[in-house]
Amino acid sequence: MMDINLKQRGRSSIDFAADLTGSAGSLAKSVNTRLSRLSLVDDIDARDKQVKEFLGDSNPNWFSRQISKWCSVTHGVITGDAFAEIQPELESQFNELRKGPTQIEANPNCEYPDYWTGVDFHRTTGGWVRENQGFIHGELIHPLYVGKNYPGNIFQQRRDVLGELGGRKFERILEMGTSSGHYTLQLAAEYPQAAITGIELGLPMLEQAQRFANERGLSWRLIQAPAEKTGLPDASFDLVTSYILLHELPASANKAVFEEAYRLLEPGGAILMADVRPFRDMTRLEEWQAIDMTKRGGEPYWVEAASLDLAKLASNIGFVNAKSYGLGERGYPWVTIAYKPE
Repeated sequence: MMDINLKQRGRSSIDFAADLTGSAGSLAKSVNTRLSRLSLVDDIDARDKQVKEFLGDSNPNWFSRQISKWCSVTHGVITGDAFAEIQPELESQFNELRKGPTQIEANPNCEYPDYWTGVDFHRTTGGWVRENQGFIHGELIHPLYVGKNYPGNIFQQRRDVLGELGGRKFERILEMGTSSGHYTLQLAAEYPQAAITGIELGLPMLEQAQRFANERGLSWRLIQAPAEKTGLPDASFDLVTSYILLHELPASANKAVFEEAYRLLEPGGAILMADVRPFRDMTRLEEWQAIDMTKRGGEPYWVEAASLDLAKLASNIGFVNAKSYGLGERGYPWVTIAYKPE
C-alpha cells in the first residue's frame, strides 16, 4: 500500500472540514424535526417557497446551510492543498506504480461529451481532468472526508450491491465510470478470476485506479472513453456494472449508457447499476432535501437522473426481468438489475 504521511496542516484542515460537516448534519436533524410538522404541497417550486418561508432565518437552518455550502465549496481546495504539501514525497511511489500488470489505454483525442466538458462535479475545481484529482479523491476525500460523514460504510456498500446478483459467477466484467477505482477493487475481490475492464473519461482518475491495482498486483484493463460510446466489441462481457455514475449524467446520456450496455453484453448477460435513490421512492420532504442539496453540492444532473425509472428504461431497451430497489433502511444504494435475453 502507498505510504501516505499528511503534514499536520493538511490533516488538521481535512479533519476540521469533516467535523464541521458532521455538525451541519446535527443541525439539519433539528431543522427536519420542525419540517416534519409541515404539510408540504405537491408542486416542487411551491414546496421550496413554502419550506423557506416556514423556516425563515431560524438559527439552526441558517447555520446548517452556511456550513454545508462552505464545506461543499472548500473541501476540494483543502484536500488539494494537503496533497500539494506531500506531492514531492509521493512522486517515486507514483512512478513505481505506473509499472505493473494494469496499464492505461489513454486517448489523447478523447472527445468529451458536452454535458461533461467544463463541469466541476461536486464543486471540484477543474473537474475530473485536473491533474492528480484521482489521488485527491481516492486517497483523501473519500476515506478522510466523505467516509466520516456519509451514513453507512461507503466502501462496504460497494461490496454489498454485488451480493444482489445471487452468487452468480462472471468472467468478463465491464465497469462504467471507474473513477478512482474503489468499486473496481470490490469487483476484483468478489470475482477474483474475472477479467475486469474499466471505462472512465477522466485520465487522472484512471491513474489512481491503476495505482490501486498495481500496488495489489491486479491486472485490469483501463480505458479512457465515455461510457455511452466505449468502442468495445459487441457481446464481449457477461456483466456490465456501475456505481454512482448515473446521477452524474443527464437523462439522454443515461439512456445511451443502457443501450451501450445492452450492445456490449452477451446473451444472458447482466447489468447491475447502483446509484442514488429516485424521487418516486421519497417523501415530499426527502425529495425537497435532495433537490436542495444538489443545488449546493455541484450536482447539475441529479434531479434529471433521479426522476428516471431505470427498470422501465432497461425494459424499453430490450432487457428482461428488470427490477430496481433500494438497499438498507435508507434505500441506498439504489440497485437496478436486468438481463439481456438468452
